[in-house]
Amino acid sequence: MEVINLSEQASVVNQYMAELRDKKYQQNRLLFRNNVKRIGQMMAFELSKTLEYKVKTVTTPLATVEVPVPHDDLVIATVLRAGLPFHEGFLSVFDHAENAFVSAYRMYTNREHTEVGVHTEYMASPSVKNKTLVIVDPMLATGGSMAASIEALMKTGKPRKIHVCCVIATPEGIEVVKEALPEGSAIWCAAIDPGMNAQKYIVPGFGDCGDLCYGEKL
Repeated sequence: MEVINLSEQASVVNQYMAELRDKKYQQNRLLFRNNVKRIGQMMAFELSKTLEYKVKTVTTPLATVEVPVPHDDLVIATVLRAGLPFHEGFLSVFDHAENAFVSAYRMYTNREHTEVGVHTEYMASPSVKNKTLVIVDPMLATGGSMAASIEALMKTGKPRKIHVCCVIATPEGIEVVKEALPEGSAIWCAAIDPGMNAQKYIVPGFGDCGDLCYGEKL
């Protein structure tokens, strides 16, 4: 199981992450969503280097040229609602990909809001059989929502490979997701933070991604 942490590399992704974490920058939802999208674009570019390629002959106005292009059949799956701008970043790079959407969200199961369960109530997906499945969700905290999403999507077929992509992950969440993934899968992170607080929010993290993108929910 490969875990790729983009924060270990010197790149502009670190600038986007610094802005996402800044509580003053977070006051502008448009800028926040745009940086989540841009991290998705950058991560999609890095992921594209791992795909299989075949040579395609292209006719220009002057001649023909052979160009290696991705050969994988891609399905990009998003965990609603926080995953939408992240998904948009991936889709702007992999614009020929099929798309899937899963509603999987955390529910506190005690009065103190320190124990979390996961509820999945909606999924729209093509078959992922023999395809490359890319599941994008900005926050990988406990790993419960991602594990539930993997289980739901696998019911549509066995993919050739699975890539799990997030903006911030915790070591605990990564271990939970590893248990849910088949051999040969990969986990991509823009950063891996040390852990979570009592309410299961990533620390230092940047807060609730869905609320920061779209406003607080009831």
